[in-house]
Amino acid sequence: MIVKEAAEKWNLSERRVRVLCAEGKIYGARHKGRSWWIPDEAKKPEDGRYRKAERLLIRIDRKKQEFDSRRPLTAGEAQRLTEEFAVEYTYNSNAIEGNMLTLRETDLVLRGLTIDKKPLKDHMEAVGHKEAFEFVCELVKKQVPLSEQVIKQIHSLVLSGKKDDRGVYRRVPVRIMGAKTEPVQPPLIQSRMEQLLDVYQKSSEHIVPRLARFHVEFEGIHPFIDGNGRTGRLLVNLELMKAGYPPIDIKFTDRIAYYDAFDAYHGKHNLVVMEKLFAGYVNERLERYIRILTD
Repeated sequence: MIVKEAAEKWNLSERRVRVLCAEGKIYGARHKGRSWWIPDEAKKPEDGRYRKAERLLIRIDRKKQEFDSRRPLTAGEAQRLTEEFAVEYTYNSNAIEGNMLTLRETDLVLRGLTIDKKPLKDHMEAVGHKEAFEFVCELVKKQVPLSEQVIKQIHSLVLSGKKDDRGVYRRVPVRIMGAKTEPVQPPLIQSRMEQLLDVYQKSSEHIVPRLARFHVEFEGIHPFIDGNGRTGRLLVNLELMKAGYPPIDIKFTDRIAYYDAFDAYHGKHNLVVMEKLFAGYVNERLERYIRILTD
């Protein structure tokens, strides 16, 4: 086989196959001229990157067991964890999408104050996101299954300032500037969303890679005209919390790594980058919550 054939057979990028050949990890691979030739019977080598991700998931589940041992939380403990998280989460999720409020300004807006010289849109986005997160917390308490209706309800709160676009799938094509994938055409959104939910609900994967896959696919579909990123991250936290894990807050300062994770999946079918990003945040949040409850 040539590199291209091996890449297609093993669902890897051609670059990754060349690296594995150069590292001697593909038995029988030979370098001839400028090309690598690989025996037809060669087996796909194990990828150490995946083993590292699996080890991190094991550590996460051990910490979750420790966190679970401290439950049920008192009303005061639960309130402290939620309030501390909500402001930073609202700031970061909105900032990723271009909101100009600072963390301090976001906190003030959520307390009912108006920030001079900042757009009304930014104020409404902050309030809408906070209300959407509070709604998500209520869904978690009731263990409401993920559905198109739930997704549209969350989106309606996120996009509270745009009444005509709230909770409805877009009817016009869009482009994501710089992305390696093109969102699906409007007539296909309904069926693709149904398929996405069906695959997610039937999956038996660990919740972290399962949600990483759901997230990149959801954002690839890009079902709404606006608010897809904020809605998608709220959906991730809805499902994490329903499964007993803490919510995660993807930092504005990590946005480039976050964008790169989408490109890795849509450009090279590599989910590990997003999985490791999610796992790192879950691991960090568990450590933080355990430390708070121990002090």
